[in-house]
Amino acid sequence: MKPFRFTFIALLLLQVAVITAQEAPKNWNKSTELGLAVSQVSLTNWAAGGDNSIAGNGYFNFIAKYNKEKTSWENGLSLAYGLSKQGDLKVRKTDDKIDFYSKYGHKIGTHWDASVLFNFKTQFAKGYNYKVSDSIVISNFLAPGYVLLGTGFDYKPVDYFSAFISPLTGRLTIVTDTALVNAGAYGVAAPVYDGLGSVSKKGKHVKTEFGASVKLMFKKDIWKNVNLQLKMQLFSDYLKNPQNIDIDGEMSLLMKVNEYLSTNIVFNTIYDHDINITDKDGKTGPRTQFKEVLGIGFVYKF
Repeated sequence: MKPFRFTFIALLLLQVAVITAQEAPKNWNKSTELGLAVSQVSLTNWAAGGDNSIAGNGYFNFIAKYNKEKTSWENGLSLAYGLSKQGDLKVRKTDDKIDFYSKYGHKIGTHWDASVLFNFKTQFAKGYNYKVSDSIVISNFLAPGYVLLGTGFDYKPVDYFSAFISPLTGRLTIVTDTALVNAGAYGVAAPVYDGLGSVSKKGKHVKTEFGASVKLMFKKDIWKNVNLQLKMQLFSDYLKNPQNIDIDGEMSLLMKVNEYLSTNIVFNTIYDHDINITDKDGKTGPRTQFKEVLGIGFVYKF
């Protein structure tokens, strides 16, 4: 799986390089952002207590928008990864994201395009629920992976905001890890066993859904040296429990100190009825997920 993983990521970055190298710059609006933040604590004979720690996280954001006459094509790639080491504990993952989208549109009105959206999401490496165990894998590359393809209408009243509305959307949830399939993780069908404990029906590595989706995007400098980016994606499955709306929202606030130093704050909220989470009391079920990442360090934009 690792060679495939590296090949896949290399192909994504190659597409970024190809788009960046395109001619006719008057039709392209491109932005690339690379960030790296590191924090470290060292204690010796410290009476107040505490523990040595070191942490780092990096991210890469790329957006390329093409506009010519009635044709538009927007591509975006977001990568993030973070690690921390505290005291004698093992190195732990703190952030992990691969998010790629491509949206093609044809203008049909003043602020409206007929559009097609492709979106792919997964993570780089294994993940664990450290509150329960640091040895049981709960996620991995393509476990889960989400592939979404939708067709509909894109509303763009201003250049920093868009709302893609798709009444026809297909979504695949991919789980390549057999142990997670056996547990029925992320909504895929688990194996069925007969009375003797033998498998009478194999589990499935892919879950197929068909429904409606909405994707909202906002990116704008709201003050001098302060950039706000909002992303929200909603999905409802027509075929099963359409009242359960999956939510994936992210807010990123970038505050520049100077040309190379900045503070980046990211908030991520997810709710998916098919993702069961075990809380500290041992109860399992869908939960609203929250993540916050604060980084102060090097940022380079070009």
